[in-house]
Amino acid sequence: MMSFFSDPVTQGYLEGSMRLAMPIMLAAMGGIFAERAGVLNIALDGTMLAGSFTGFVIAYLTGSLWLGVAAGMLAGALVGAVLALYAVLIGSNQVVVGVAINLLIVGATSFLYRAIFGVGITQPRVTSFAPLELPGLSDVPLIGPLLFHQAPIVYLGLVLIPVVWIVMTRTAFGWQVVAVGEHPEAAETLGISVVRTRFLCLLLSGLLAGLGGSFLSLSATGIFIDNMTAGRGYIALAILVLGRRNPLGVFIAAMLFGAADALQLRGQNLGIELPYQAFLMFPYILTILVLIFFAGKTRNPAALGIPFDRDKAE
Repeated sequence: MMSFFSDPVTQGYLEGSMRLAMPIMLAAMGGIFAERAGVLNIALDGTMLAGSFTGFVIAYLTGSLWLGVAAGMLAGALVGAVLALYAVLIGSNQVVVGVAINLLIVGATSFLYRAIFGVGITQPRVTSFAPLELPGLSDVPLIGPLLFHQAPIVYLGLVLIPVVWIVMTRTAFGWQVVAVGEHPEAAETLGISVVRTRFLCLLLSGLLAGLGGSFLSLSATGIFIDNMTAGRGYIALAILVLGRRNPLGVFIAAMLFGAADALQLRGQNLGIELPYQAFLMFPYILTILVLIFFAGKTRNPAALGIPFDRDKAE
């Protein structure tokens, strides 16, 4: 058993599982704030894409990966602010606005990428974050390659799990978020601003989704390609349901998808006579199947997706 866990193939699979799970988990962590506050953030995919593009461009132009990460997070927050403007302040349909933002960002990033870098054979790239080994811990069987042989953003994501849990369950802000998502009219009468709380939650959601997008271009690959997220933002929405909008649950659900994604990548190299598209479908099919069996057992916030009208509340 020890030789199995120390096998380079197994270690590579464990590292890959975490690497593929992390951007989805970060976006889903942001989605926790939005959905617990009652806003259905369909725009997670576009937010991730904006963070991925902006982070890559800034890192390429400045030579600093961390500046790229910061820029990607700010781009994500900007998208969150746009969503908040329409879904919270104006009261537009949250699903329609989210889908529109996703489509807009797909086109905008493709256009801007060609406007900045041109259309050439050589693809611009940056030197991505290198794995940061923690001495002693990275050699622990199973846990070592999974948790302690990763890029710096992965460690940041792991730290966010207890931080988000503490914020949501042990702070006044977290209680206000839950109150706004469950009974916005009652929260307003108690002096909690529903609009301000939801706006702030969408900014936090955008920041974390932008961080997840930055991870794709600055840590996982070192390049940017059109529609780089490939639907990962929508998977993050599914993971929110599977994880019951709990940080630890979201992490476990993201790891399930990451493990399935890493498995399909290795399946393409086994010589099985199947089109590679069949392997690409595997993690998405698995997510759908898990949703079928477990989605009905999840309780949504009572006000999720329902615009708040302050005049009616008064």
